[in-house]
Amino acid sequence: MERKRLPDYLKRGIIDTEKTKLVRSILKNKCLNTVCEAARCPNKAECYAKNTATFLILGNICTRNCRFCNISGGKPEPLDRSEPYKVAQAIKELGLKYAVITSVTRDDLPLQGADMFAQVIVEAKKLAPDIKIEVLTPDFEGIDDLIDIVVDAKPDVFNHNIETVKRLYPKARPLAGYERSLNFLKHIKERNPYMTTKSGLMVGLGETLDELGKTFNDLKSVNCDIVTVGQYMQPSKKHLEVEKYYTDDDFKQVEELAHKAGIKHIIASGLVRSSYKAFETFENIV
Repeated sequence: MERKRLPDYLKRGIIDTEKTKLVRSILKNKCLNTVCEAARCPNKAECYAKNTATFLILGNICTRNCRFCNISGGKPEPLDRSEPYKVAQAIKELGLKYAVITSVTRDDLPLQGADMFAQVIVEAKKLAPDIKIEVLTPDFEGIDDLIDIVVDAKPDVFNHNIETVKRLYPKARPLAGYERSLNFLKHIKERNPYMTTKSGLMVGLGETLDELGKTFNDLKSVNCDIVTVGQYMQPSKKHLEVEKYYTDDDFKQVEELAHKAGIKHIIASGLVRSSYKAFETFENIV
């Protein structure tokens, strides 16, 4: 079957500014990764210009191989135990107001990287006391003790993406679990009822509006505060094909479904990614 062509309204040109050059320079000097670069995010220039960046910790090789993701799967390299301090230094040098910390999945590690997330939060707030930190973590195989390590480090926002509707999990996320991710979000609130939680979905994989509505209801049932919804774009021919490109009107319908389910903070449009307008959304809540 012929691949669907990317609509013009989803294309974004490369914007290179002094700010983006500075960000890349500091990241390179400290041997750090960002998901902005690794996942080829279309919004990186906009985010960099607004003093926001999404750091990718625990290396750039994932122990899983989800069929929608552009990050490589395989055998990861050993951890860089100095990475939390390097990320904190980068946050300070860049003068960031808001930093998102995410990672590849590391099922190979005893603590699956939960300890490294916690260390980044602690080190960043030492060097930049006013920084706001959002974490976007893997599912830690649903192990509550690992989730607690991150919650207890007190990020300002704890994000864990549900990614897609339940029916599509075997196709898109064969090593993950829909109920596991819901229980993950539920447990965060059980551990700390005051913590802001967040989740995100891709659309365009063949889900129906009814299925999206059910997913929003499920997210509301675990008291998820913020939900992001963006268009899935096929990174390569090896990845899942796009079944549908959503229009602005489609995304308005998605927003209506989320509001109907009781989701108060919904960010939905074609180029939305997990950390898109993360700082602005956080400011609207606090």
